[in-house]
Amino acid sequence: MEAGNALLDDYVLGLTGVEHPKVCFLPSASGDADHYIVRFYRAFPPARCQPSHISLFRRDKGAGLGCDLAEHLLDQDLIYVGGGSIVSLLGVWRAHGLDDVLRECWRRGIVLCGLSAGSLCWFSEAVTAFHGPPQRMPGLGLLPYSNCVHYDGEPARRESYRRFLREGMAPGYAAGDGAALHFRGESLASVVSSRPNASAYWCEEVGGEMSEVALEVRWLGGSRTLSAA
Repeated sequence: MEAGNALLDDYVLGLTGVEHPKVCFLPSASGDADHYIVRFYRAFPPARCQPSHISLFRRDKGAGLGCDLAEHLLDQDLIYVGGGSIVSLLGVWRAHGLDDVLRECWRRGIVLCGLSAGSLCWFSEAVTAFHGPPQRMPGLGLLPYSNCVHYDGEPARRESYRRFLREGMAPGYAAGDGAALHFRGESLASVVSSRPNASAYWCEEVGGEMSEVALEVRWLGGSRTLSAA
């Protein structure tokens, strides 16, 4: 998301615990846009990892694939999901059976990550605004919470999330740009960021009122822990 800032990329690579990890990019939410795939290989070159990608909208399926898609994904150390439309992403994943494959990847402890739609997809419910006004969207449900991204940069999305919560949406997490929610299993382990002032929140309705609790955010560019204001 931030050209020249590799803090979050370095962080997720480190979570694998592997010196030269296998990393597969899923650009499904962008319709497998060529420019996005190029950006991935620039950010994750062979000097850092063993990169590959899967293109579900293309006949060739992707680079470096010598086996079926499920076998390839289950052999990865890290799966990175790009941003775009969560509607398109989940639709094509389900059509190819990758929703079930990714659930198995999660059960096996493969690191799963992504930005924007690539964050929303792991949760039970999400707020998407890719196709117009913000709307509720069911996700894969690996994490039993709701999720709202771009929280500090899109006021309409923030207001809609608060309304959806009042209407019965599952409590959940909101993240500003640059903030990353790190889960181990279903539990939030930490919140880290690529920007000094990134913010994240736990949001829920309590007694008919909205509760928005700021979470501690650790900036990866420094040694101190920042409390989101």
